[in-house]
Amino acid sequence: MRIGELSRRAGASIRSLRYYEEQRLLHPTRSPGGYRMYDEGDVVLVRRIRALLAAGLGTRTIRPILPCLAEHEDGLGLACPDLYDELVAERDELLGRIATLRGSVDALEAVIAASPEPARGDGRA
Repeated sequence: MRIGELSRRAGASIRSLRYYEEQRLLHPTRSPGGYRMYDEGDVVLVRRIRALLAAGLGTRTIRPILPCLAEHEDGLGLACPDLYDELVAERDELLGRIATLRGSVDALEAVIAASPEPARGDGRA
């Protein structure tokens, strides 16, 4: 299949697919005319890439993980146990960032709560 069809089927923009290729996450073949060609497995691969990106992982972290992902009855899991510690560290870093953001939200809430609401000339109260 060509890039447009993969884009539609995997729910990723053509620009994203080219970026995944640039980041060495996706490896299309080329037709004699130079068009990128993909197979059915690439649809699943792109969906996995998107899920890992949505989980907060960067492409450098995703690259070594992709070949180690395996379907299990409980979902995706690692078939390469040596990456387990790396994923745990990545998760812990994300949790640290979440805690920092929660602290920032709490600080903003305190400032907002201690501030009088400004009078609005637009009819909102």
